[in-house]
Amino acid sequence: MSEETLTEILPPIRHWPALDLAGVDFDPVLTELMREGPVTRIQLPNGEGWAWLVTRYEDVRMVTDDPRFSREAVMDRQVTRLAPDFVPVRGEVGFLDPPDHTRLRRSVAAAFTAAGVARIREKSRRMLDELVDELLQDGPPADLTAAVLSPFSLAVICELMGVPAADWHGMHTWTQLILSASHGAQAGEKAKSEMGAYFARLIGAREGSTAEDVTSLLGAAVGRGEVTLEEAVGLAVLLQIGGEQVAHHSGQMFYVLLTRPGLAERLRAEPEIRPRAIDELLRYIPHRNGVGLSRIAVEDVGIRGVRIRTGDAIHVSYPAANRDPDVFPFPETIDFDRGPNPHLSFGSGPHSCPGGMLVRLESELLVDALLDGIPDLGLAVPPEEVPFRKGALIRGPETLRVTWSCR
Repeated sequence: MSEETLTEILPPIRHWPALDLAGVDFDPVLTELMREGPVTRIQLPNGEGWAWLVTRYEDVRMVTDDPRFSREAVMDRQVTRLAPDFVPVRGEVGFLDPPDHTRLRRSVAAAFTAAGVARIREKSRRMLDELVDELLQDGPPADLTAAVLSPFSLAVICELMGVPAADWHGMHTWTQLILSASHGAQAGEKAKSEMGAYFARLIGAREGSTAEDVTSLLGAAVGRGEVTLEEAVGLAVLLQIGGEQVAHHSGQMFYVLLTRPGLAERLRAEPEIRPRAIDELLRYIPHRNGVGLSRIAVEDVGIRGVRIRTGDAIHVSYPAANRDPDVFPFPETIDFDRGPNPHLSFGSGPHSCPGGMLVRLESELLVDALLDGIPDLGLAVPPEEVPFRKGALIRGPETLRVTWSCR
């Protein structure tokens, strides 16, 4: 796009509050922003100033792939943001640009490939079967989140990370303190420091390891001098915390399936469509409240006729991109026959989430175990009485009360 076609007229700044939304309701402010234009300006509850927002699929892909938009440049900036206590940490993978970002991600890439995730599939299935057996033995009603979804996501990520089973409970406690606003920033920072110290010891002990779990891969990379111990610890903490958040995705997925029984019935009748159906649920379900980390333009860039100036902050919205009608016809409809389905639920570009294969594995195992193992599984409360987490960046039900017929 030529310089002459770029407008200098700035759109109005829209305040975007952090809304606590129930179920799979789509953020009404984001809906308005999508209608107002492909490039808008927003002000979030925390930080300073305003930032650009792009919502169209092609624009989101462009911004996340383009090196002219830098994560590292966010350091030392009070960019408008959702989280009140969020502080960028220099050297963390989320705030690195290539080639440092590429180097650090490469150290653990093998664990998150199809082959790497397949390594833990059978053990994950056995752990899930044990959880479902305990659920059935205890009898209905039950909280599916507490009984199955949360302990399963914890067990899977700890297995992938190489965390010994005796330390799983401690990992969960640290994660909850880090992510919960109710305990305060000081408690969260203390928990993050303690988790980091734990991983420093574990990675350090595995510098000569040839095992395939994440901490062993990081230990080997540190031993070869490819990454520093500090970098390895930061990445391990991020992956551990992110892995537990899969429980919130699973909670929303089963909320959808149990409030729209026709979808669950089809998945029982046609098990061959389950992988495709899970991808459609990943596209449809708005897992994130608001937006994530911002980027900074390091030179002037034109997007849809709008000039993004050097130094401007910019956010992308993956939930909005997943509802772009130019890419996903009838985006408000859950269509298990949709194809292709190039959704951006795991992000895009160098900073895309490495855990896509892991989320799909957990989702497929859960659908198999719960829909096949408990054919009459249903909600024990009306849908509107399912409580959803408040003040959370990642959405999901706090509890998911379910029932079934005892046999």
